[in-house]
Amino acid sequence: MNRPRPPRRRLTGLLLALVLLPAASGCGDDSAAAGGDRSVRFGYIADYSGSAALAVAEEQGLWDAAGIEPELKVFTNGPLQVQALEGGDLDFGYLGPGALWMPASGRASIVAVNMLGHADRVIARPDTGITEPGDLRGRKVAVPEGTSGEMILDLALREAGLEPDDVEKVRMDPSTVVTAFSSGQVDAAAIWYPLVDTIEEKVPDLVEVSSTTDFHPDQTFPNVFVTRPGFAEDDPGLAREVTGVLKAAGDWIAAHPEESEKLTARFLDLPPEQLVGATEHVDILTSAELTKLTEDGTVAGWFDELAGLFGEMGTLPEPGKAEDYYLGDLYATAGKGKRS
Repeated sequence: MNRPRPPRRRLTGLLLALVLLPAASGCGDDSAAAGGDRSVRFGYIADYSGSAALAVAEEQGLWDAAGIEPELKVFTNGPLQVQALEGGDLDFGYLGPGALWMPASGRASIVAVNMLGHADRVIARPDTGITEPGDLRGRKVAVPEGTSGEMILDLALREAGLEPDDVEKVRMDPSTVVTAFSSGQVDAAAIWYPLVDTIEEKVPDLVEVSSTTDFHPDQTFPNVFVTRPGFAEDDPGLAREVTGVLKAAGDWIAAHPEESEKLTARFLDLPPEQLVGATEHVDILTSAELTKLTEDGTVAGWFDELAGLFGEMGTLPEPGKAEDYYLGDLYATAGKGKRS
């Protein structure tokens, strides 16, 4: 599904592009200077974390200023985007923390951390008697496969001394999880906000069994932007430009969190109130903070810790090191020395 590119809505974005593009003509590897807009195919998920940066980049004219024409494609989860990258149908995409085993297995390269997530929950129906992770033994749990929902479920089970096979995982896409839980087809679900809010409207007495916040700060749960392996080597200029746009969008979000909720709702054609409070479930870091944490090894440590966790859970038998799949140098240098 392709998101049609809307009309240029902001005069300020156009003026920014007109001001910046002449200055860019002196940069030898600038995409716009090389002969007009270049296109990239970019995947996203239709929730706040999965689309806020793209909403801001579109609304604030960041793509225009970089001379890039994005073709945006919506997906229901991260693993499907990695498959699209591998099949040559995408150039960039978005992954939640539960899908970070895929870059760690060499199937994608991370170009940027987006936000740190706290949105994942294991929830139970109030009529099941489930109140803690140990109560999940033998129960039917709805979960989107390979996502952060499955990650938080496995973490909760491990905390209770249970194995993944000790529950009946019913694998389904996120929207079906909402339906299955609400209608009583399953006892519990592993899912994330804002879908938890949607479920709670139908099952107001649902029980929160486990949360990503239970494991913080021992575990950090970044969501990220990825590209296919080798893309940055094949087209380093475009990779830097795209990463620069993502950094600028992240900085705008950090400075305008509440407004970013409204922009993202408009981007997703949702009522504004549906994303109010979405920023409460994430930590938003500036590009300066993320660059510092990249250069001192902290970000790589986040990825290595998660890779180790996936290894313990059997998802990732031979995890690679973050230095092999996190393009930290690209992130740290993207946007520097450009358009000054």
